[in-house]
Amino acid sequence: MQAPRIALAMTFVLTLAGCGSGSTASPRSSSAAPTEPCDSITIAVNPWVGYAANAAVVAYLAEKRLGCKVTKKEVDEQTAWQGLDSGEIDVILENWGHEDLKQKYIEERHTAVRVGPSGNKGVIGWYVPPWMKKEFPDITNWQNLNKYAEKFKTVQSEGKGQVLDGDPSFVTNDEALVKNLNLNYKVVYAGSEEASIKAFRQAQEKKTPLIGYFFEPQWLHLDIELVKIELPEYTAGCDADPAKVACDYPRYELDKIASKKFMDKGGPAARLVRNFQWSNDEQDTVASFIAKYKMSPDEAAKRWVEANPDRVEDWLTKAKP
Repeated sequence: MQAPRIALAMTFVLTLAGCGSGSTASPRSSSAAPTEPCDSITIAVNPWVGYAANAAVVAYLAEKRLGCKVTKKEVDEQTAWQGLDSGEIDVILENWGHEDLKQKYIEERHTAVRVGPSGNKGVIGWYVPPWMKKEFPDITNWQNLNKYAEKFKTVQSEGKGQVLDGDPSFVTNDEALVKNLNLNYKVVYAGSEEASIKAFRQAQEKKTPLIGYFFEPQWLHLDIELVKIELPEYTAGCDADPAKVACDYPRYELDKIASKKFMDKGGPAARLVRNFQWSNDEQDTVASFIAKYKMSPDEAAKRWVEANPDRVEDWLTKAKP
């Protein structure tokens, strides 16, 4: 299933590269002055490139097509929710669960509201590079992981196998999983999404063992078919007590959360946020422009928007009065 995505993404990138920044958009996507004034929008940008892709496209359309004043604030997930409460943040474009924060800020404090799905399907889990699955076919069953623990030892893992986590601020149950599944492993943090990507790339290129926390959507899956470990099946409530988690992560329907005050005020920016939805593949494409091809977020958004005028037209039409 991955090969067509890789070919499609590369064809798309090469086509855009040939077009250059002066590409001509469809007549339907004219940048004519908006008919309704747009004040401002402050978008939280959480520390992973897929989120940055969401923010880039929404910010580009809000500013260039709707005439809004756009501010992007780089914050972690917890701080973003606090910003909704304080009025410093207007919108979170990609929320991963956080039922506790929804309870606090939506149900109790009434300072935040749900704004519908982002369209992205979120998957968190443990992955290995594809060469390991080929050489050790049974490694993807968690019950066999102790058999391979010796292969994953590192200086940081204190004589045990290493499970490489990413950014410490990300949603993770991995320390509980290691303990409760009686695995001879130690969780070590890479420190960032970028560091995790680098580790998986090197593990595949140099054929070195690696097992680590990773997720989808994520543009690296366009390049490397990382293989997910089969942890015990997730069932409702199996992660209710963080200390006792012994099951896989749930599948997430990623959603958007906004300041109640911002949404109640309405206007073009609020309507754009409500209308914005796209797929994992679309997000991965823009994320790859930013992370792999080193475009600025604004340039990445511009390239994608100009190549997909009909895709964004519905968002913009509904955002205008």
